[in-house]
Order: sequence, then C-alpha cells, then structure tokens
Amino acid sequence: MILIRYFKIAVAFICVSASLLHAETIVGQVVAVSDGDTIKVLDDSKKLFVIRLMGIDAPEKAQPFGQRAKQSLSDLVFESRVEIKWDKRDRYNRVVGKVLSSNGTDVCLEQIARGMAWHYKRYAGEQLVEERISYDQAEKTARVAHAGLWADDQPIAPWDWRRTSLNGHNKGSD
Repeated sequence: MILIRYFKIAVAFICVSASLLHAETIVGQVVAVSDGDTIKVLDDSKKLFVIRLMGIDAPEKAQPFGQRAKQSLSDLVFESRVEIKWDKRDRYNRVVGKVLSSNGTDVCLEQIARGMAWHYKRYAGEQLVEERISYDQAEKTARVAHAGLWADDQPIAPWDWRRTSLNGHNKGSD
C-alpha cells in the first residue's frame, strides 16, 4: 500500500515537472486588476491576456475582504511589468499561471502571505512540490498571524461562497 502511494506521488511529480517543461511565458504590463486573483496583461505585441493566478483563490468582490484582496493585488502589480509562466487555460479561457513581478516576487504566493487569498488546494497537484509546500506554509503563517481575511473568525472560502451564490443565497462570481 505504501509502495503504491509513493508510486502515485512519483508519477504526479513527473507529470507536473513535464508540464512545466512545456510552460509558456507571457511578459507584459498589467493594465487591469479584476479581483484578488485575476489580472489583464498587455504583452509587447499588444495582445491582451486575462490571467488567473495559479494556486490561489481570493475572496469574491462581494465577499468580505474581496475589495481588499483586489486592492492588494493592484498594489503588487498594477501598471507593472510581469512575467507569467503558464501551461493551461481554465473553463473561461483565462490563462492560469504563476505571476512574477519585475523584481522576481511570486505574486500568487504574496497574496496568500498577505492573507488575501487561500492556497487553492483543489489544484495543488498542478504545482511543483516546492511551490505547494511554500503556498501551504504561507497560508498557515497568515492564519496564525490573523493577517487579512484571517482576521475574520470564520472566513468563508470563495469556492463555498460561489456554491451558495449559485443557490441564490449571495452574489459572487468565479
């Protein structure tokens, strides 16, 4: 049983590593911040990309801390040059990628560290092991420090917020 588990972990690692070898890169200027985990980037050829930050899920705009998460992301990248490493698109055709600021800061990780987003564990298997560990640790540290959304006694995860909004209990978007 243990051998099977290690085999599954090794296969997952190889698959993630192989997909990152084929990762594409977008370099451009952030021209808009939609919310705490989505930006718009204009590359040097003037092509516009909608980027969903990989590995995180920020509160929806109508949710507590939603506007603060958006402002935090704006403070980090608005009107700045960024580099996005990506290898997939989501169901809305947004590029899902790791966003690096011009000084090399992992913007996705920084949003978690500031308490402005959850580590989106549903997709953690798509991350490199070291990213998964650092994102998870950043969330734990933010929780203990009651940073950002963790100041709330019982913050509602965005995926739960969206599920209840689909049932008409609140308004939010993905």
